[in-house]
Amino acid sequence: MPSELLQRRLIFVTGKGGVGKSTVASALGMAASQQGLRTIVADLTGEGDAEETEIAPNLYRLSVDPQSAMEEYLTLKVGGAAGQLLSQSRLFGALAMATPGMRELLSLGKVWELSQPRRRTPDAEPYDLTIVDAPASGHGVALLRTPSTFAEIAKVGPIASQASAIDQTLKDPQVAVAVPEELAVSETLELDEALEQMQLRFDTVVLNAVHPDRFDDADRATLASLPAHPSAPQVALSLAADARALTELTQRDLLCERFGERLRTLPFLFTAQLGQAELQLLAQELAE
Repeated sequence: MPSELLQRRLIFVTGKGGVGKSTVASALGMAASQQGLRTIVADLTGEGDAEETEIAPNLYRLSVDPQSAMEEYLTLKVGGAAGQLLSQSRLFGALAMATPGMRELLSLGKVWELSQPRRRTPDAEPYDLTIVDAPASGHGVALLRTPSTFAEIAKVGPIASQASAIDQTLKDPQVAVAVPEELAVSETLELDEALEQMQLRFDTVVLNAVHPDRFDDADRATLASLPAHPSAPQVALSLAADARALTELTQRDLLCERFGERLRTLPFLFTAQLGQAELQLLAQELAE
């Protein structure tokens, strides 16, 4: 893992749905926490625990809920009885949530708060690193555009200043996750182009779930010369596995051509379910 990546306060992890984005975010968080960094992994689904929960030494997790983020913002920003009244008003909440982009801005506002050296939440300890498990690629780009859009529309006032502050924070590293499949790789390349237009870049691209390449050309020639037999399917299985590895290698080369040393790979783990031991293995791969 590039050492400069962990020197930042905020990292966004995004990628096509189903590529292991959440797994990589968790492994990255584990790697950072084991290097002594007080780390939190924040997902933007709003479907998990809305409290900052310690799941391992130095490692915390939070699911950001836009409604809770709005209530917290109003209480802190407006203050007093007025802030409490607004935060509890169903009508105000419904209108706020119906505003295009407001849910995204509120979620990013909470992420911004988590990454600050001096947090606004009363009695909350700061984190050395905040890792955002961001939405899938298409939604992720729209999410990143939200603060600058609000800042341009509002021009002045607290929303404009807050949106501008969040937008500046988003200049911190972006991490893309892909798997060695044509569609996922193409989407990663397209996402990189979209970020360039926003003057952002991927600091690291993680190619996840890469199958091992076990054979050289001589091995392939030997396997191809062996007769196939229904009672001994190992040859056919070996050839199929090799064909898959070669296809994955082609996709890896496409990413390497674009990202060079910014590209990292993680192995395919032959297990039905990822547990703590598997996350630890991926964390070690990222840290080496």
